[in-house]
Order: sequence, then structure tokens, then C-alpha cells
Amino acid sequence: MRLRKIILENFRGYRLRTEINIADFTSMVGRNDVGKSTILEALEIFFNCDVVKIDQQDAHVADRQSPTKISCVFDDFPSSIVIDAKSETSLAEEYLLNSDGFLEISKKWDCANARPKCTIFAQAIHPHAQDCADLLQLKQVDLKLRASKAGIDLKNVDQRSNVALRAAIRKAVGDLDLRHCEIPLAAEDAKKVWDQLAGWMPTFALFQSDRASKDDDPEIQDPMKLAVQAALQAVQPQLEHIKKQVEEHALEVARRTLTKLQEMDSTLARQLRPVFKAEPKWDGFKLSLTGDEDIPINKRGSGVRRLILLNFFRAEAERRRSDANSPGIIYAIEEPENSQHPKNQALLIKALMELSRHSDTQVLLTTHVPGIAGMLPAESIRFVHRGDDGYPSVAEGSAEVLERVADELGVVPDSRARVLVYVEGPHDVTFLFNMSRLLQQGDRGCIDIENDPRVAFVVTGGGNLQHWVNGQYLSRLKRVEVHIYDRDVENPAKYQASIDAVNNRNDGSIGLLTSKREMENYLHADAINASMGFAIEFTDVCDVPALVAKAQHEASNPSVLWAAITEKKQSQKISRAKKRLNEQAAAHMTLAHLDARDPAGEIKGWFSEISARAEASWNWTPAPAVSLD
Repeated sequence: MRLRKIILENFRGYRLRTEINIADFTSMVGRNDVGKSTILEALEIFFNCDVVKIDQQDAHVADRQSPTKISCVFDDFPSSIVIDAKSETSLAEEYLLNSDGFLEISKKWDCANARPKCTIFAQAIHPHAQDCADLLQLKQVDLKLRASKAGIDLKNVDQRSNVALRAAIRKAVGDLDLRHCEIPLAAEDAKKVWDQLAGWMPTFALFQSDRASKDDDPEIQDPMKLAVQAALQAVQPQLEHIKKQVEEHALEVARRTLTKLQEMDSTLARQLRPVFKAEPKWDGFKLSLTGDEDIPINKRGSGVRRLILLNFFRAEAERRRSDANSPGIIYAIEEPENSQHPKNQALLIKALMELSRHSDTQVLLTTHVPGIAGMLPAESIRFVHRGDDGYPSVAEGSAEVLERVADELGVVPDSRARVLVYVEGPHDVTFLFNMSRLLQQGDRGCIDIENDPRVAFVVTGGGNLQHWVNGQYLSRLKRVEVHIYDRDVENPAKYQASIDAVNNRNDGSIGLLTSKREMENYLHADAINASMGFAIEFTDVCDVPALVAKAQHEASNPSVLWAAITEKKQSQKISRAKKRLNEQAAAHMTLAHLDARDPAGEIKGWFSEISARAEASWNWTPAPAVSLD
């Protein structure tokens, strides 16, 4: 199952009901002590409440008497569940989905008690009609009695199946009076439903910011102990042989001792016999990590220690997921930038974003560092701040929110930028970076658009916070613009009017349309094959990401036709394919590949236009911004 939302009520600072949308990659951004870590810790309690216990202090300080509630909303839940041996059912058939058609599970605690106890509910649009509201809490004998009292004919109903009995009662009642209800999942078939769902819950792993980062940290020692255990199991036959040799040698010494004792006191000798008191213990190994010069991890720099520990955390989380046979995993990482050099920070954020694109994997993080915030995809940002009432509030999505984030954290554009390069999406930026590196192999004079401070990117559809800031602020400061958009397949081209408007400004800006459908069409089939592991054929007007997604799906799921999966799933797979094409396939391109796919040197021409404007001094009056809507 995939987490879509967390809802906090009366949990620590979150006294009022607060909803936070969760995506595959989600970043909680805001100042210190506004409630970012509280969100992650609430998830830790929700998913791991058997281990992480809530206490009286977790209720809001002004409302200790009201229950504390943490709710999570999921999609991708199982289409069917078996809660008795006779038949299967579904969450929809049992009226256990919320008004949006998702699974919403709430966990409640009464923190007025010394040891708060967890109770579990489903928030659902559920029958409220008499005789139907409590069917999931009834035993089979009570279901039959309920049907009998209502005069329901059960002749054609499988009376061994609770599912069938409930369906018959609901059908007979007719008007179910569906309302939002809180369904307890603690008894009878309701508990069986929860027991089934618990096995589908993702594994949740929280990496906190205030760890000791030493090699005796439990997160490191647990995987190391497991490594020792696995090694011991692998050499068990040899250990048994050693055990027998030791026993034989020890027994021989004992026998010789008793023989000598016999000579001095035969009665005492007869009373003694050699016995091993316990099996030998082989697990007394303590493993530590050291570097090439035998320097232990806790003597290394704090940044190195934290980076190593973070990856032990990942290894342990994967093991927990495997042991629990969990279908998904959520990594939650507080302040990943801690103790890291800026270059390492950038690499780490990229690695975490890539991790979130893995199947059934979600990544959550917190930060208050402008350099990190600037790298985050704009759609991933959840701005945590205090509202006018003093309580934490979480906002997302709008330009106003992004402006507040940029202002509060100090995310500013690079004042050295002289050229703004407008593209449609973040994948276009990645493609152009890869082409820039490639062209520099053959022409050292080619502008390095990735690292040249004179060039800043504005992404009109998405992008990260820094792209948004560039668009908001630099566009007001008389910077010349280069617009590069996909031609797509419409006639006239989708963005032809926008390109014409840019070119008609006479201010030094230029608008360019690709001659092919989109940037992925400039990739060579051999580069795609090298990165993806399969070959496809395509023309200049083909939808390459869709072709790759379809080929990849059919290779990994031959029994499920591409047309049989939902449009949402297709869209997700196409998005992942587009990402891989621009990151991996583009990185496999050679100059020969580029010459074959772009013999006219169109891409090199784009860089020439950017370079000319970066090196020139343009005096122009800014025209109104061009909208792509």
C-alpha cells in the first residue's frame, strides 16, 4: 500500500486536525521547532507502535483529556481480502473506504492514562441503518440471529460464510443510510480485516538527526550482528567438527585426570564424570568498521560517520522489509544535510530522489537549509509554519507558498546569471546537462550550462524551488532569455505562439522549437539499449517514453498486457521511463550517437545561442512574461 496522507489531531503541537499530503518524495520545509520532525515521529508511532510507545506527554499540552489521533490514508490497497475460510471480499464490499475511495486507518490513544492503549479504526462511508451498522463486529451465530429476526430468507445463502451473511442482510435492508463512520477494527471479522491489512502496510524507517553516529550505534551493530549470524550458519558443519574435536580433546584430559585420581581416591573418582555444562557460544564476535589505515568509524569526520550510518540505516530497513514480507517501504530522514559538505548534500538529495523512484518506495525528509530547499522539486515541498492561532500549519502547492518558503529560508537566485533558459520540465534540464557534458568532449569551448553561473534555468512545468525562484526574481531583472520547447505533434506546434511572441520582442531573447517531437527523440537507440537493457525502434515523431515504458512493462510482466493496466499506472510508468531516458540513456550517448541522431547540429546550435547571450551585454526592456497555458 502507498501512503497518501497523514492526519494529526491533538498530537504534540498539532492540537487542531492537520492534514499533510504525502507523495513518493515529500519534503517538510520550515524553520526550527515548528513541527517538521513531529510529522515523521507521528508516522513512526503509527507504523511501529508495538515498539515506539506513545506517552502522556504526546497529547497537546492544553488538552490532555481529549484522545490523541494519528490517521494514515492509503491507496494501492489489496483488491480482495480473505477474512474467513469460505469466501473472499473487498474493502469496498465491506464499506471500509473513505469518501475518496481510499483506505483511512486511525489509531487513537487516551493520553490521560499512565500507559495509553492504542485502538484502531477505519474512517469509512459505512451503513448507518439499523441492523447494518455493526455487522463486522458480529460473530457468525449473531449474524444468523440478526437475519432471522429481520425475516430474511437464507435458503440460497452460504450460511458458513460471514461475507455472504452480511451481504444478504444489507440487501434485505435496502436503504443503508451511508454516512461517515468510525469503524472499530478490534473484534470478529473487523479484527480479521485489520490483521490482513497489517501485512500490507509498508515498512517505516526513521533516521533521526541527533544520532551519535558511532560504530556501536544499534543501527550499525544490528546489521553487523546479522552478518555474523549468517556467517556462522554458513560454516555450521565446520563448527560442529571443531566442537567435536574440542570435546574429544577435553574429555581425554578429563579421563586422564580421573585415572590419576583413581590411584589416590577410588571412591571419589567413581563419583565424578566429565560433562559439558552448555553448548559452545559462537556469537561473541564484535564487528567494527575501520578504514584503509585501521581508523575506526567513530574516529572519522562527522560527515563520513553520518553518511556511513545513513546507509546502514537503509540496509537495516531493507532487512526489516524482507523479514516482514512487506510490499513497500518508507524512508523518513531528518535533516539529511547534517555534517555534509555542500557537494555531498547535493549528491545525497539526488540519491534520495532517485531512491523514491524505486517501485513501492517513498522518501520523506525535513530541512531548513536554503541550499537543500532550493534543490527540492517544487511539488514535493510541504511548508511547515505556525499559523495566526499559534498552532503548526502545513501548506503546499501555490506560488504564494513557494514564495514564503524562499523568503523564510533565504533561497535566492544567483545574481551572476545573465541568461535565463526556459524549458518545459525538469527532465529537459537533465537532458541538456547531459548534452552539455557530451559536446564538451569534442569542443572544449562549448559552454558548460550546468556549472556556468551566467546561466540559470526556469522550468515552466514543475522543476525545483531554485528554478521557481529564478523565474520569479530573475525574470524581473532584465535578463535575456532563451526558450527551448518541444514541438510535439500538433500542427501548428503546441508552443508556436509562445515562441513567436518571444522572437518578436526584439530584446535579445530567442525562442526555439525542437525539430523532432521532443528531446527524447534525439537519443540513439543504442544508448537506450545500453541503459535499459532492451532495444526499441522509433522515429522522430514517436512518443519515446511511452514506447520504453510499454517495452519495460512487457519485459517484466509478460502475463499482464499494457492495455490491461490503468491509465494511472501507465502514466506512472511513462514518467519513470522519461526520467531514466534523460538521466541514464542520455548519459550513454556518444558523439557518434549524437551525430547520427542530430546530423544538422541542432542541439549544438542551442548551446551556441545560450553562449552568445552569456558573453554579450544586452540592453533591452523586458517584455511581459509569456504564459504557456
